Amino acid sequence: MSTASRQRDKARSINLDEDDAPASPLPPVAPRTAPGQLIGLQGRVHSQQQEIEQLKKALQERAPSRLPVAKLHEVEGRRRKLTTEEYAELKANLERYPLAQPITVARRLDGEFDIVAGNNRAAIYRELGREEIDAMVLDIDESMIEHAALFSNLLSPALSDFEKYWGFKTLQEQTGINKEELAKTAGISDTHVRRIMKFDLLPEAAKETLAQRPERLGSAAVEQLVKAAREGREALVIEAVGKLVESETFTQAQAVAHVAVKKEKSERKPALVIKRGQLPVCQITSRNGVVGVNFPEKGGEDADAWAQRIHDFIEAELKGR
Repeated sequence: MSTASRQRDKARSINLDEDDAPASPLPPVAPRTAPGQLIGLQGRVHSQQQEIEQLKKALQERAPSRLPVAKLHEVEGRRRKLTTEEYAELKANLERYPLAQPITVARRLDGEFDIVAGNNRAAIYRELGREEIDAMVLDIDESMIEHAALFSNLLSPALSDFEKYWGFKTLQEQTGINKEELAKTAGISDTHVRRIMKFDLLPEAAKETLAQRPERLGSAAVEQLVKAAREGREALVIEAVGKLVESETFTQAQAVAHVAVKKEKSERKPALVIKRGQLPVCQITSRNGVVGVNFPEKGGEDADAWAQRIHDFIEAELKGR
């Protein structure tokens, strides 16, 4: 019998009836080896990145609606911190002009809405007695709502570096992506992300204080503060951040100077003056281990001779010891 005939016989002997099929597929087995787990993690990261890309697209393509202000709810931690002046400027603008950028919300089970981005605008509309506000209703998975809050705020150039850091840190913890992948996902340079993530290296007490007024410290200055903290000057860093938050006049440049190593001023002793009668012949000074003998201009021709005498004197002194 030929090989082809044998294969046909085998095929006819296979029973594909439903009764002989397994009742249900076997559950997937979790990888146990480190390489297997890494491959699994990479798959989850890729999936998260795809979801984030879909979210960014949804944010760009969403259509606005008019929603009752009374049905909007603020979620703690999502409101972007504004200075008193920034809040006043935004209120004056919204009082005079229509809303340029709709707020973003997510629908709740009770039919009302949680604000994803735009808490300050919604709060000002309440203060102004407005009953409705333009809003984008996101129809996304609940796990992606915090990501939506981050990316909506990233569209604002006024978002402080420290707030971006918290948003990036949250995103990184939830997805497991590294800084390079984070930069690509957020659509900004890898260098910028790395500079922003330097906030993570500040002392915890400094970060807690800075959270009160995150706009007071930028990513450029934080690199110098982190360097000082690594060199053992954590207390000075915490103190400098406290001054930034408490005082409007204390600048970032002053904060950097505050944590810098103070150079000790060398002690300069008064010069020894040698006179001939009332006229000074020379001045002898000592500073940082350097002895100087200075002759007045008229006596300069004797300087070489005196230098030789001083040399001979010091040699004789050392030999005599």
